[in-house]
Amino acid sequence: MTDRLAPTAEGIASAAELLASGEVVAFPTDTVYGVAVAASRPDRVAALFELKGRPVDRRIPLLVADLDQATAAGWDADDRARQLAERFWPGALTIVLPGPEATQAFRAPDHPVALALIGDAGPLFATSANRSDEPDTLGADDVLIAFATRQDELAAVIDGGPVPGGVASTVIDLSVTPARILREGPITRASLSEVVEIGE
Repeated sequence: MTDRLAPTAEGIASAAELLASGEVVAFPTDTVYGVAVAASRPDRVAALFELKGRPVDRRIPLLVADLDQATAAGWDADDRARQLAERFWPGALTIVLPGPEATQAFRAPDHPVALALIGDAGPLFATSANRSDEPDTLGADDVLIAFATRQDELAAVIDGGPVPGGVASTVIDLSVTPARILREGPITRASLSEVVEIGE
């Protein structure tokens, strides 16, 4: 049975405890509701793919509070990354960073509940809280309906009220020079070009 938690300090702390123990938790972001496992439990990423029915070839980004959390986890952030994070985080920019073995996408969501949860639980492997290729969820009730037949796999949802939806974040790849835009969203090429050099 999926628990519905209040977006209070107590509710967020309970969600963080569930994440630390390897459970899957849903929560509001600045666009849609997300579903996540703790980055400290990479063994549980497979649970997200299973819950969503998501193809395993689609990588899952990490939500962080700031760039320091990304570098502390072992990924490399150069001056370009710091300038972009300073300008656009928290917000609708996903930054792909190089790491010791592979690249990883990072974003800092502009939502107080999401940031509070990351503050308590650390970085989160997160994706949208819906079954793959089905409509986004914009409220806790939507999440509970979307996963009504899989409640044993979703431990809790933090009910932070409705979220606005919207366009998926812009994705910029900093593993190459010049930087490359992988997906253009709310933050335009022109805006990014004011901060870093963008290739074709």
